[in-house]
Amino acid sequence: QVQLVESGGGLVQPGGSLRLSCAASGSLFRFKVMGWYRQPLGKQRELVAHITSDGRTNYADSVKGRFTISRDNAKNAVYLQMNSLKPEDTAVYYCNGAQTIWAWGQGTQVTVSS
Repeated sequence: QVQLVESGGGLVQPGGSLRLSCAASGSLFRFKVMGWYRQPLGKQRELVAHITSDGRTNYADSVKGRFTISRDNAKNAVYLQMNSLKPEDTAVYYCNGAQTIWAWGQGTQVTVSS
């Protein structure tokens, strides 16, 4: 089992940046495809980016060119650099496996507003 703890969210103005971090426990982390998900209030959770164990990435069209996912297997960590943020990026952000889903963490709130 892998436990996940997200951090780094906050309130930011449109056009601003945030860097989210996800700390994962467990020895299986480094072999797993990891993803960042988001869930706007009242809407379904969606996968916005994922990264393979060897660093290949893929993004949802809505964030392509603005968000960058990365990982540090030595630290059991996954990151999401978010630039040029828009109000529609407002959501609770979660990390989890992109193929194997573990128990969800508490997430981290990102609010983009002027």
